[in-house]
Amino acid sequence: MRKKKACVKIILNSIKPSVFESKAGGLGYIPHDGDFPCDQEGNQLRLLAQMDCAQVGFPPFPESGLLQFWILNDELYGGIDITEQNTFRVIYYPETDPTVTRSEIQAKMKQNDNDYDDEYFPVLGEYGMSFYPGESTKLDWDEPEEETETESIYHQKNHQIGGYPFFTQSDPRSENDPHDFLLFQLDSEFRNHQEIVLWGDCGVANFFINTEKLKKLDFTDVLYHWDCC
Repeated sequence: MRKKKACVKIILNSIKPSVFESKAGGLGYIPHDGDFPCDQEGNQLRLLAQMDCAQVGFPPFPESGLLQFWILNDELYGGIDITEQNTFRVIYYPETDPTVTRSEIQAKMKQNDNDYDDEYFPVLGEYGMSFYPGESTKLDWDEPEEETETESIYHQKNHQIGGYPFFTQSDPRSENDPHDFLLFQLDSEFRNHQEIVLWGDCGVANFFINTEKLKKLDFTDVLYHWDCC
């Protein structure tokens, strides 16, 4: 019998979100006294996704605040199987300042060389997020997961928080790896024969964290991994 585990499924929608709302791609929230996160060479990272935690409702995920995932816009999407938050960053804001404006954040953006080549960033566009309770199944590498009716309608099934992660290759974690909780998973997705999200050749990305550190809202030790066929 297949093992199942509760998770939160994520649907990407076409409603254009504000800088305070849950989204994949686009412009992320930055406070008045903040700036874009950068790598060691000063290249700005770009927003992969952010989540209004109050919408998620899935302990030990934060009950409130804004959780963001940033990556470098390069040919490796900020790296493969890494924990050093240089070319990727996970940022948590316990609260946001509603007086921050989109134009204020845009004024802080500096163009990196790869920003002119859209093919380097996995999210093509900007999409809102909606969340709903679900289950994920622990699968063998080549065993397909059954879609629910809702998932089938939206042509995606592996954007999620918690539960069993999905890989196109194999789990990068060792048996005793402390990163035991799936903080966020963003899969490749196509709609109407158009790319919405694309990791290499139809891959998937995962962010893992230790459950106890998550409870303490400590996002300094996160494992970022993506793979493709």
